[in-house]
Amino acid sequence: MSTATTEETLYERHVKIRPRPVKGRFASLRKTALLVLLGIFHILPFFQWNGRQAIFFDMPHRRFYIFGLNIWPQDFILLTFILLGLALLLFFATALLGRVWCGYACPHTVYTEVFLWIEQKIEGNRSEQLKLAREPWRGRKGRKRILKYSLWAGVALAAGIGFVGYFTPIRQLIPDFFTLRANPQAYLWVALYGGFCYLQAGIVREQFCKYLCPYARFQGAMFDRDTLIIAYDAKRGEPRRRLKKQDREHPETLGFCVDCTMCVQVCPTGIDIRDGLQLECIACAACIDACDNMMDQLKAPRGLIRYTSTNRLAGLKTRLLRPKTLAYGAVLCVAALLFALSITGKSDLDVNILRDRNVLARKISGGRIQNIYTVKILNKTEHPRRYTLSVAGIAGAEIDGKTHLSVDTGAVSETVLRVNVPRRNLTSTNMNLEFIVTPDDNPAAAHRETSKFLSK
Repeated sequence: MSTATTEETLYERHVKIRPRPVKGRFASLRKTALLVLLGIFHILPFFQWNGRQAIFFDMPHRRFYIFGLNIWPQDFILLTFILLGLALLLFFATALLGRVWCGYACPHTVYTEVFLWIEQKIEGNRSEQLKLAREPWRGRKGRKRILKYSLWAGVALAAGIGFVGYFTPIRQLIPDFFTLRANPQAYLWVALYGGFCYLQAGIVREQFCKYLCPYARFQGAMFDRDTLIIAYDAKRGEPRRRLKKQDREHPETLGFCVDCTMCVQVCPTGIDIRDGLQLECIACAACIDACDNMMDQLKAPRGLIRYTSTNRLAGLKTRLLRPKTLAYGAVLCVAALLFALSITGKSDLDVNILRDRNVLARKISGGRIQNIYTVKILNKTEHPRRYTLSVAGIAGAEIDGKTHLSVDTGAVSETVLRVNVPRRNLTSTNMNLEFIVTPDDNPAAAHRETSKFLSK
């Protein structure tokens, strides 16, 4: 006597989603966004600015160049404002427009669209792909799969080179990379980023949005009943008709949904939007295009699935200006203002004054007191500069030695200054002495630094 046993598992076996291609206004918008974003990402590193790459992150020297903006370690507060502003902009857009970032601008979505387009061009539409999947690997399936994977690898390689091109001059990186003259770190990072792109867009796909993406988890906290979402209008769609004879005889008792499942077949994450708003929905609007196309064939009004809000779906008014959006907008404006103030107040030179602690003060001829200082000047511009040094704050103070320094671009010049002050002008044992470093090519950008002058 034999007994049948069943194995119980807590994990659902993954079934690869093969979305059906769809045409429509939102599909055209996604393709436009895709081309624009890919163009920005891959073309931007080739732009030049003042003889260098316009956007360049020089990690070995800890310098970031963004067109005319040079960010040094001393200016990293600027990066804080930039990252804060981008985060707030994402939160503000999410509160207003829902997951518009996921559907149109997320790098994962963009590259997945590219990989899907390659797959559909080689293996055909959804039904042809399903048929091909059942065939053995030899012959036609093997050739198609090898071609597809090769093109995927080419796209991933281009993504890896494009990414590394922001950290290594890309005009030199490309020839060096393919002639095997690039440094090992470049090959490592191209392989890591390219491999990550291949894995995410080609293999993982919707599973990243479902299980790994942190934004998908916390974006719900930014949603409310006025946030723009993609929703199925059950009042118009239910009860669903099946295009049977009895349905055609009494259409007035039925909704407009014909249960064609086209909205499910075109969904890149494989959900049924008719079940309500779900975590997996990336708001790509493919289901809207599919449903509108079906409604056009049935000569029924569009909008059964559409961009709307929970309040509008319930017949209430949607408010764009509400406490949440106003708060995000206010904080975003403050961050932008702080960034602008930081940019306008940013100095293109850095001065550090250190008084010699071995010799606090000494008497010299002429009844004068001398203090010794070490002056370090960092030239943060992209060209050599000449500086003039002077002192102020104490009557009769003068520099004993050279007062002109030439500093190369990005270099630090260190010099020892001897400052003499007549004893009669020292009213206390500890007085403030102001050092003034003036660029010869821009006197208005003079930098002032204060140090102590000791009389004994």
